[in-house]
Amino acid sequence: MRPSPIQPTVDFEAHGEQHGFLKLPHSHDASAWGAVMIPVTVIRRGEGPTVLLTGGNHGDEYEGPIALSKLASALKASDVTGRVIIVPFMNYPAFRAGNRTSPIDRGNLNRSFPGKPDGTVTEKIADYFQRYLLPLADYVLDLHAGGRTLDFVPLAAIHVLQDAGQQARCEAAMRAFGAPYSMRMLEMDSVGLFDTAVEEAGKVFVSTELGGGGTATVRSVAVAVRGVRGFLAHAGVLVRHDDLNSRAASHDGARTTTLLDMPDGTCYTTSEHEGLLELCKELGDRVESGELIARIYDATRTGLPPVEYRARRGGLLAARHFPGLVRIGDTVAVVAEVVEWGKNP
Repeated sequence: MRPSPIQPTVDFEAHGEQHGFLKLPHSHDASAWGAVMIPVTVIRRGEGPTVLLTGGNHGDEYEGPIALSKLASALKASDVTGRVIIVPFMNYPAFRAGNRTSPIDRGNLNRSFPGKPDGTVTEKIADYFQRYLLPLADYVLDLHAGGRTLDFVPLAAIHVLQDAGQQARCEAAMRAFGAPYSMRMLEMDSVGLFDTAVEEAGKVFVSTELGGGGTATVRSVAVAVRGVRGFLAHAGVLVRHDDLNSRAASHDGARTTTLLDMPDGTCYTTSEHEGLLELCKELGDRVESGELIARIYDATRTGLPPVEYRARRGGLLAARHFPGLVRIGDTVAVVAEVVEWGKNP
């Protein structure tokens, strides 16, 4: 396979602190010899594990970019043993546009793996992560939120894997992240996911869903910042005294997180109508099987009763559609099974 057209302006093997770019040539009307410049930070000292931290896989999710931008400006080589690679804005064109997908090629980066070195801009970015960054990493944390169309309880997530040892390592890292909720997540279609690429490479992988609505809150950013530190401490990369305190906090979070599971497709409630959405449960509420969770009103006329949507299983309302209008095929709600209640659910 041909080499990637992306060229880093940092040296991943060098020790110290580096702030640079992943430079992807991109010729367009406004710049004949232009480039997509994806910011990257590399911090390395001594021998130890490599942790890859990513945000902005989708461009309208902001907790990851905020938390990783803060970390990139604060973390020093003296703080670490090993290597930390920070990419706050993976799909940089999408991030700059505030969209889930790239305005250049409409590419959804999290559905584009393993990518192509001679493909679209989004496929070239996926290919670089797949072939150049993943082989460097021992641990990967990919920070997500619900974007403009979903909202979640703040959770860290892993998938159920065939390798029991890898599954256990991922679950330990998820608990170390210390989010209020921790989810064994069911993906209805895992083809092309960054998650799948990392897991198939045998790495320890944790993802998140830290809120939504196309914005970030004080609470959701705090969960992200604390969680990143807990993840790094769990990987054995942080060495400073205050980070050891962070490690202790993350272990406390592991005891207080509420563990959720998505055992099958009945967790999802999908809209079969279009119209005005009324949610009847708040995020984090307990839900009984058959209980009313939403109504959809026909917005083209008055006088018609709303269509009622009821939970297909009992559990906890972990995610909901965010905008007030809903379309056929949209996810209205996700009800997850509660495996283990934390002290502060």
